[in-house]
Amino acid sequence: MTTVKDVCRHVRSKNAGPYWVTFDLFFDGAETFEKHHANPALGPALFQKLFGADPTLVRHYPVPDLNVVKISYARTAPQGGVVERDMHCGQQFVRLLDVPLD
Repeated sequence: MTTVKDVCRHVRSKNAGPYWVTFDLFFDGAETFEKHHANPALGPALFQKLFGADPTLVRHYPVPDLNVVKISYARTAPQGGVVERDMHCGQQFVRLLDVPLD
C-alpha cells in the first residue's frame, strides 16, 4: 500500500491567515506527481474526516512545474481561539503521512 509519506519528499502544513490552513505536498518527481496529485484519497472528504473541515471549502492547487500540490481548507474557528492547540498549524501535516493512495 502506497502512502503520502512514500511518494512525497516533504509535506508541511501552516496557517494561511487566521481563517485558513494549507498543506504543501512535495512529490518526489513528475511521474509521482502526475499519478497522485489528483487522487480522490486527498479530496475534501479526507479533510472533513481528519480536521472537521467543511468539504465545500477545501481547495486543491496543483503546481506541476514544482511537482507540488497545495491543499487548503477553511478553519472551523479563527486562529488563536481559547481551545487552540496548534496556533500556526505546523503539526497538522502528520495526519496526512499515512493516508493510503492506492
